[in-house]
Amino acid sequence: MNSLAVLAIGGNSLIKDKDHIALSSQYEAIQETSKFIAELIAEGQRLIITHGNGPQVGFIYRRGELARHELPLIPLDICGADTQGAIGYMIQMALLNEFRKLSVEKKVAAVVTKVIVDRDDPSFQHPSKPIGSFMSEEEATLHRKEAGWQVMEDAGRGFRRVVPSPIPIEIVELDVVRLLVEDGYIVIAAGGGGIPVIRNEQGDLEGVEAVIDKDMGSSLLARNLGADTFIISTSVDAVYLNFGQVDQKPLRRVSLSEIKKYLKEGHFKPGSMRPKIEAIIQFLEGGGEKAIITSPENLLKAVKGEAGTTLTA
Repeated sequence: MNSLAVLAIGGNSLIKDKDHIALSSQYEAIQETSKFIAELIAEGQRLIITHGNGPQVGFIYRRGELARHELPLIPLDICGADTQGAIGYMIQMALLNEFRKLSVEKKVAAVVTKVIVDRDDPSFQHPSKPIGSFMSEEEATLHRKEAGWQVMEDAGRGFRRVVPSPIPIEIVELDVVRLLVEDGYIVIAAGGGGIPVIRNEQGDLEGVEAVIDKDMGSSLLARNLGADTFIISTSVDAVYLNFGQVDQKPLRRVSLSEIKKYLKEGHFKPGSMRPKIEAIIQFLEGGGEKAIITSPENLLKAVKGEAGTTLTA
């Protein structure tokens, strides 16, 4: 198992429920997931880890709102940088501790990663990316009226704030990540899809009030590094047709043409499985060999073809 894989873990997977949002609880969740990641690495898998940060960015922004009578609000790009550092640190710590238990001699590095987006991306005019904690419809309406938030219902789980989600086009720290991988490091990079920046009219990098889809950023990283495999770890064990219905059916091995057909038929919901499938399609069409979607506890089995959903070009 010497191939290179990019593994994307979700920001929501770090929070089990609304009663476990404390950083200590998030670290416990990361510890649990890291056990399964460490098993994969112990088998010889070369790995780059990416992660979501939607809820965490929402928490930081909410803290800023509550303190705005004393301190200015924190821009979303700075929120992204903050969460990359914090979540990267927690994953790094958890993995190093698991490596010690397994007698695995591996180094881990977290890279704060910027991703360039087009300043004319249409998403700036049509925000659609959910961030922050889930709200009732009443809470969402109140935030819309009082704070000017744009909100939307998120895959049947409640309402969330939505912000621009431009398409990632260039990873600024790509060469740094590549050098670390070549030197044998397990690298944590492109957290939250990357910190969104644009090149302004003078050609300088400038942070913007947006977030990048974690799976799209991870797909770009995987393509740019020539990874063989793109793995998305999520809350379900596999991809399903008719998910949540009495006739739901798990997909175990699917071709690119088949998954594109299912996507067109509307099997995958926006804000849930749809962006994952779209990111995988980009990866496979960009030269990737295979992609996997499964839950953390099934990672090793899925890589061996014994669990999850495997998608091939």
